[in-house]
Amino acid sequence: MSIIHKTTLTPTKLELLTAWLPAQPWYAATGRAPELSKAGGFRLDDPKGDVGIEFMVVQDASGDRPAWYHVPMTYRAAPLDGADRALIGTTEHGVLGRRWVYDGPHDPVFVTQLLALLQGRAEPQAQSVSHTPDPSVTAELTGAGSDVPAEAGSDVPAGGGSDVPAGAAEAPAVADGPDATRLVVADGGPALEVTRVLRPESGAETTEAVRGHVTAGWQLPDGGEARGRFVVLRDAVS
Repeated sequence: MSIIHKTTLTPTKLELLTAWLPAQPWYAATGRAPELSKAGGFRLDDPKGDVGIEFMVVQDASGDRPAWYHVPMTYRAAPLDGADRALIGTTEHGVLGRRWVYDGPHDPVFVTQLLALLQGRAEPQAQSVSHTPDPSVTAELTGAGSDVPAEAGSDVPAGGGSDVPAGAAEAPAVADGPDATRLVVADGGPALEVTRVLRPESGAETTEAVRGHVTAGWQLPDGGEARGRFVVLRDAVS
């Protein structure tokens, strides 16, 4: 289970994101530098213990009204080959030393563990407390999702990938849209949509072509909580 070290990060995650977010196509520019605060999230474990995986929600208060962005990140002890464009930055961890911070959808370990979460093979963990599952995070996979591979780029279906080493496959092709990041799990298979822009007033999301989803919550300025789909698994569109 996740171990959260109570130590320093220099620069902090929010400082890294303040510099990185404005260059993303799904970020709504306000004409000012982002004013970020952490609003929620959760973690997943890497079975090998090598890669940190965090689903973070940040609130940006730089505009006329707050905006919420979902930024999954991975933390590594060395650079990830071929992922230079996904590098958010590097930071010095008070216990673990230098960490390379990546945009999660580009990291094969992130994608593999996200699929495991959808398939019920991984348990969401609290964002800031060690060894503590987070039951508020829910994952659902419909019957139509039973052929989802165990990892990105693999043809091994759900339930048949127990002998597949986590993160062994390459990360899938990633495409950013105005509200989400889309990645095809396998050739001709379904696609993962990682929601980037979270809207508390969105209401019921469409269920068209949906095979599964991950739902979690985030904090609002008035102390309330909003919930929404952080990730959706859909049929691939040709």
